[in-house]
Amino acid sequence: MKLALNDYEVKMKKSIASYEEELDSIRAGRANPAVLNKVSVDYYGAQTPISQVADVKAADAHTLVITPWDMSILKGIEKAILASDIGITPMNDGKVLRLTFPQLTEERRRELTKQVSKSGEDAKVAIRNIRRDANDKIKSMKKNSEMTEDEAKESEKNVQDLTDKYIKNIDEISAAKEKELLSL
Repeated sequence: MKLALNDYEVKMKKSIASYEEELDSIRAGRANPAVLNKVSVDYYGAQTPISQVADVKAADAHTLVITPWDMSILKGIEKAILASDIGITPMNDGKVLRLTFPQLTEERRRELTKQVSKSGEDAKVAIRNIRRDANDKIKSMKKNSEMTEDEAKESEKNVQDLTDKYIKNIDEISAAKEKELLSL
């Protein structure tokens, strides 16, 4: 009996998706609506993501425009953004909120690349943990005579190949984000 690699590959893909989502929220000096993904506003008693109560668009490379569908929530969105860790003060003209992203300083870019590297390492650890779980399952199956020695070796090799593939993917994603940060 062979190990079902698909289950572990699905988990690795989810780790990659989570890592990419985390990178999207890093403010890179460009207006990116994804920076607001983690910001919620109190909307009729429920914490709701801004993207579900307003239209969020990049007007240009350095400006996000937030147009609420319900004007009564404009102040609430403004307060939520101020309370978040985005570090940008919204400008309220009574109809829309504008977020102007300043150019990044060299020092801030270096800090952000370190943050990208750390997040990349965390994602690699998650992938390696999935590999460990798969290898533990292989050992358990071999011990219980559900798998032969050769099948166990082949399964371990397949798990390692899968791990290498996704770690390389993380390295490529990290390198692209770091290049983006340093080239603005």
